[in-house]
Amino acid sequence: MQMTRRKLLQRMGQLTIASRLPLAHLGVRPDNGQSSTENADYSSPTGPQLAGTQPLTLGGDLADRMVEGIRQFLFKETAASVGRRELLWSRDFSSRQAYEKSVAPNRERFQKVIGLMDSRLPFDVPEIVAVWGDTELVATGSGYQVYAVRWPVLPGVDGEGLLLEPSQSPVARVVALPDADCSPEALAGLAPGLPAEAQFARRLAENGCLVLVPTLIDRNDTWSGNVGLDQFTNMTHREFIYRMAYEVGRHIIGYEVQKVLAAVDWFSRSEPSRPVGVMGYGEGGLLALYSAAVDTRIDASLVSGYFQSRQDVWEEPLYRNVWTLLQEFGDAELASLIAPRGLIVEVCRGPEISGPPAADNRRPEWAAPGHLVSPALEGVRKEVERAKPFFRKVGADQKIRLAVSGIDGQGKPGSEQALREFLDVVGAKNGFKPSGSISVDRRKKFDPAARLHRQFDQLVDFTQAAVRGCEKVRARFWSKADESSVAKWQESTAWYRSYLWEEILGKLLDPTVSITASTRKIYEEPNWTGYEVLLPLWPEVFAYGILLLPKALRSGERRPVVVCQHGLENRPQDVIKATPENEHYYHELAADLANHGFVVYCPQNPYIGGQKFRQLQRLANPLKLSLFSFILSQHKRMLDWLGTQPFVDAQRIGFYGLSYGGKTAVRVPPLLDQYCLSICSGDFNEWIWKISRNDEPFTYIYTYEYEMLDFNIGNCFNYSELANLMTPRPFMVERGHSDAVSIDPWVAYEYAKVKRHYDHLELSDRTRIEYFNGPHTIHGVGTFEFLHHFLRWGEPFES
Repeated sequence: MQMTRRKLLQRMGQLTIASRLPLAHLGVRPDNGQSSTENADYSSPTGPQLAGTQPLTLGGDLADRMVEGIRQFLFKETAASVGRRELLWSRDFSSRQAYEKSVAPNRERFQKVIGLMDSRLPFDVPEIVAVWGDTELVATGSGYQVYAVRWPVLPGVDGEGLLLEPSQSPVARVVALPDADCSPEALAGLAPGLPAEAQFARRLAENGCLVLVPTLIDRNDTWSGNVGLDQFTNMTHREFIYRMAYEVGRHIIGYEVQKVLAAVDWFSRSEPSRPVGVMGYGEGGLLALYSAAVDTRIDASLVSGYFQSRQDVWEEPLYRNVWTLLQEFGDAELASLIAPRGLIVEVCRGPEISGPPAADNRRPEWAAPGHLVSPALEGVRKEVERAKPFFRKVGADQKIRLAVSGIDGQGKPGSEQALREFLDVVGAKNGFKPSGSISVDRRKKFDPAARLHRQFDQLVDFTQAAVRGCEKVRARFWSKADESSVAKWQESTAWYRSYLWEEILGKLLDPTVSITASTRKIYEEPNWTGYEVLLPLWPEVFAYGILLLPKALRSGERRPVVVCQHGLENRPQDVIKATPENEHYYHELAADLANHGFVVYCPQNPYIGGQKFRQLQRLANPLKLSLFSFILSQHKRMLDWLGTQPFVDAQRIGFYGLSYGGKTAVRVPPLLDQYCLSICSGDFNEWIWKISRNDEPFTYIYTYEYEMLDFNIGNCFNYSELANLMTPRPFMVERGHSDAVSIDPWVAYEYAKVKRHYDHLELSDRTRIEYFNGPHTIHGVGTFEFLHHFLRWGEPFES
């Protein structure tokens, strides 16, 4: 029979619970008998603010102001990123060899953030693809033949597309990359979709190049879901793959760059040796730029309809989000990784996308917003001008060129000027040939949709295998953590804590504004008084919350604090006072704790405001920041302030969070030692499965909450590793059997690793999990006992 909170607290009055380890080992002080309320003479100040603080006069919706302040901060940081990037480079222009060596660390970092972490499969030559009874020769053009081909890239992942083979020995070998919504056949003139002047794969072949045209994952949503679950989304195929890949250090961009580089592997082994080039338009332009930046075997690249400033990348589709991108790389900096090799930038009308596919009854509106507009001529010129000095200083002034298609750069891709420049840079000296006749696809049984579906399924399956296998990767990552003693654990995991904060969540610099609290009274209850508290960090950014002070506080008495953290789209007020919307979640948790003598603080976290707060993640990620970069800084500021207050025992500050507050419980207290314990309610999970698996309907693959993603976290940290960083501080999980956040087997599987860790260090009593019959809610039974015990608050609660 399940014990209610009332029965538990009655029972607690007859229990004496002794810790197995001394309190000094936990980092808390004994209660010193100060829990008695007898002769209390501490009361709220007579004025509207808390003693020792300034009056809070800021009006309006402070949560909304917080989110807007962070937004403005990120806009300023984005603008400033251009000038700061050079601090991360140590260029040596004394020779080509010296230059390549000096930028190698930057190239390696770029390879990592676009997901180039898997070894490619070796192969001799591509395989010709043909259906039984159909022709192997797809088409014959002016001086070339066309074949459908496939080439291995990664285990279970192939590149597929067309090979245009010239009749004579090729003048160059080129990977030609269409936009995501364009087929290889259209780029070769074998299918509708592009006018003749834009069919640059065909034009390159006519001019003597061997051309390989890969199939790219498109922006439709046909297969974005799971047939077995009958669960589908309106995410593009690119976003669907991006979401699951990002958590395990991969990326849709990286996968397609791998397909390009696999082709370059083949080109580089082929005889006779010929220059290697890449050319792409739109999404293909991105891939051409990125491929040439990471692989010095590529002699020349032509980037069409893409190259420009990336300062607005947060407005582009989610699948273009790259962790740390703007901190170190704009398009000009990527061009510097190509120097002194050739780069042609073509200004033309780029792909224009207003947003994701439309939602319908079968496909909920779960896709992230994002649009594409044509690069403006002036913007492209400015970015090229930023890139030119890198080429000039390494003696390659003529290797970077700008081609303008049509009036004001609004013509078609693959203009004659651009193709001439490209062929000149790769060393083709046969003269530019006029456009030949357009060929006809001879195949009768070819289905381009089936090929695209194969390509999509291969990447989904590869990524899901990486998700299932990342536990072993984490084990290797954690191999230097020493569990032989608590002291050695703390010492050996200091690096892991820094890595989590700096490389996974992103760490802000220290605040520039001193700790100056502004407060005002907003609650006057029989047993406690409530104050709004505002704490500035930077001119635009502040921390905000509500402090509840028991009226029974005596002068000079220091009490334990419980920080009560709300969930998604909620506010501190929701944790304090019941409303029809929140009562079934929080049950006036904060007020209950204050009624029984705890000092309580309820912070406002910035996950409120729908798309407005989610866009903070889009703005932050390219700067190597995330939403939790700000939450960590806000909580640090709050804890620093609380620690100076005369009514707070700074050694006894515990954390209790529900839902998104539970996410906070495993990300913030492990990194902030001022928290002496943490309780995760309604969130603890096998987190990497929860984020990335596509075979369960409750995962974040099937939700609009795209801000949940953290690049490469799956190879470094799951919830057990995060919780273990609390050691030796106590950690507890509260789990309702009916909580739709997860299923009990996933929660139990992940928590068992936490329990094993604490047991191994002989800290068995410092971690607990409580299951209860209930939904996504604060249960407040075992967790209250946990708080009472480890915060050493004297008298047990009354009913």
